[in-house]
Amino acid sequence: MRCPFCGNVDTQVKDSRPAEDHVAIRRRRFCPGCGGRFTTYERVQLRDLVVIKSSGKREDFDRSKLERSIRIAMQKRPVDPDRIDQMISGIVRRLESLGDTDIPSKVIGEIVMESLARIDTVGYVRFASVYKNFQAAGDFDKFVAELRPPPLREE
Repeated sequence: MRCPFCGNVDTQVKDSRPAEDHVAIRRRRFCPGCGGRFTTYERVQLRDLVVIKSSGKREDFDRSKLERSIRIAMQKRPVDPDRIDQMISGIVRRLESLGDTDIPSKVIGEIVMESLARIDTVGYVRFASVYKNFQAAGDFDKFVAELRPPPLREE
């Protein structure tokens, strides 16, 4: 593993332990060249996924991009970070098990929204505001109105 500080390719593993509910291995590494310490994660990857954008452009699936967008939506929410990691791993496993290596970005967005809706409504609305490209406050009103149960009718 290359050192992110000096580029040395001869780094040493100092500690390994399971992470993310035993679906990854967390490794603490040390660089003898510069003395830097850093962490790496090792995960099983079933297949290489390709995202098909709405424009038709194709790009390799990037777990870190998915993770970044979810963490932004969940920023300052009272949800355990380990729970978020489990959700992200679950989304990736679900995408890998779809049976096709080419996945439309719309499918990924819908799976993420479905997962966020189960964990945190505010994170769900935040993600949806970007995913569905809300332009005005009225867009939020309509979306949130769909989340609320209909009022009880008095007879």
